[in-house]
Amino acid sequence: MSRRCELTLKGPQVGHKVSHSNIKTKRRFLPNLVNVTFISDALGRGVRLRVSANAVKSVDHRGGFDAYLIAAKESELSAKAVLLKRAIEKKQAEAKAA
Repeated sequence: MSRRCELTLKGPQVGHKVSHSNIKTKRRFLPNLVNVTFISDALGRGVRLRVSANAVKSVDHRGGFDAYLIAAKESELSAKAVLLKRAIEKKQAEAKAA
């Protein structure tokens, strides 16, 4: 399982661990990933994703899962999230037409 957020595509970063004597050794900073089930109003079901804690706050801030995906660019989403975005747009278009 990759260490990458499915909504923000945040991944591991590289930096230095600095000792008391100022010796620098390479280390990795891993994103804070959590398994979350988001409720999609348009799809009428829950969607389970592995996202960063920061992404969970962003989804709440933007007004929910559907609103977050509609506002996000496809280049900034994982393949699974892009499929969900297209499904939500399709459902919203069907609801608007009816």
